[in-house]
Amino acid sequence: MALKMEQKSDLTFVMKNLLAGGVAGMCAKTTVAPLDRIKILLQAQSSHYKHHGVLGGLTAIVKKESLIALYKGNGAQMVRIFPYAATQFTSFEIYKRYLSGVYIPVVKHGDKFVAGAGAGVTAVALTYPLDTIRARLAFQITGEHKYTGIAHAARVMFNNEGGIRALYRGFVPTLVGMVPYAGFSFYCFESLKYLCMKYVPTVLCRKCERNTGGLVLTVPGKLVCGGVAGAAAQSVAYPLDVTRRRMQLACMTTDTERFGMGMVQTLKLIYKENGIVKGLYRGMSINYIRAIPMVATSFSTYELMKQLLNLDTGMKVS
Repeated sequence: MALKMEQKSDLTFVMKNLLAGGVAGMCAKTTVAPLDRIKILLQAQSSHYKHHGVLGGLTAIVKKESLIALYKGNGAQMVRIFPYAATQFTSFEIYKRYLSGVYIPVVKHGDKFVAGAGAGVTAVALTYPLDTIRARLAFQITGEHKYTGIAHAARVMFNNEGGIRALYRGFVPTLVGMVPYAGFSFYCFESLKYLCMKYVPTVLCRKCERNTGGLVLTVPGKLVCGGVAGAAAQSVAYPLDVTRRRMQLACMTTDTERFGMGMVQTLKLIYKENGIVKGLYRGMSINYIRAIPMVATSFSTYELMKQLLNLDTGMKVS
């Protein structure tokens, strides 16, 4: 009887976390969808927009295509992001629970980094094909469409570009980049959350409504911690994100075909042709503009959802 109750409790915990994580991911990605699209166009150096900056590129999309074109590929993004974010946040909670008693000497609170990295790898492995399809759809220019939708893009890529390997093109740099990105994201957020509760509990925190004696972050506190975490993580992992995009979009045009190779070769080619600032870190300014509000919204929404679903009992800081 006790075992059944425990299993039911664990299932409820997982289901609530899946819902909270999925909603958080959808809110975050919809918030920055226009910036996501221009980032992809700049990263892959679209012939139509590569001479523009962030604001100029957004304006050019509206003039050349339409206002709704700013959200091109967002449908595929929503299909991908709910299971991705749901899996990532839930995996983090599960890994964190199992690692809480394990001492990891590399860094203080190292279990948070390991749990975050593991959660990111788990989520991306399950949902990567949808990210590739979303990138292809977002890269299309009105009047030059190669794909009509998610299913059509998946079918064409599978049939014409080598089967399942086409849907996982760029997967290796994504995994390599996901370890520091997700690891630092969760580690920084959890560390900043702890520091806020310890040193400024009356400014960015409040008492948990469940009267557990613990503290929870206020909405501004969530946004600050999430934004800083996002900026730190993106700074480390961005070159691999550029590499992934170039590999995903290799078969879109004759200009991008030369990037249809391995991770190391693609990195070398990007560096050789464009250097560090205009190559490996191209689009970084827009990435900060999009990553900070995106990660802030993601963590904030997730924390709010946890409170609404009675998953958050607050943190007690000694």
